[in-house]
Amino acid sequence: MHNYLKSLAAASFLTLAACHTAQNTTPDANPVSLAGTSWRLVALQSSDDAIGVVHPGDPAKYELSFGADGRVAARLDCNRGSAAFSQATTDKEKGAINIGPMVMTRAMCPPGSLDTRIGRELGFVRTYLLKGDRLTLVMMADGGTQLWQRAAGG
Repeated sequence: MHNYLKSLAAASFLTLAACHTAQNTTPDANPVSLAGTSWRLVALQSSDDAIGVVHPGDPAKYELSFGADGRVAARLDCNRGSAAFSQATTDKEKGAINIGPMVMTRAMCPPGSLDTRIGRELGFVRTYLLKGDRLTLVMMADGGTQLWQRAAGG
């Protein structure tokens, strides 16, 4: 039984590794630019199972807009924010992104707001995955993920 569990764990690890590699590679030679796109929050996924998945009460209150000027503008509930961002410029680095510290207004949003959490987490994002109209931002060191849906016109 012990060998069976070891084999199962190894197979699961290899399958996950293969899926992760396959998701971050695309047939195009150039990285997909996020400049000129806008996104609405779908969910925040923690790597800590005790926290789990958090869905916003109103996704329209959480929006990211990546500008061609290297800035990302954020609507985070009752607050607004802005930060510099840069993406990988080579095929080898495809999927890498760096979002600088978010400068935010400090209005007191209603209880349950995700504004502070999202603003803080964006500074820890290191990679992204763009699949159709879904953008997944992945934080460093198993910090979790943010899932965004393309906004209308974005």
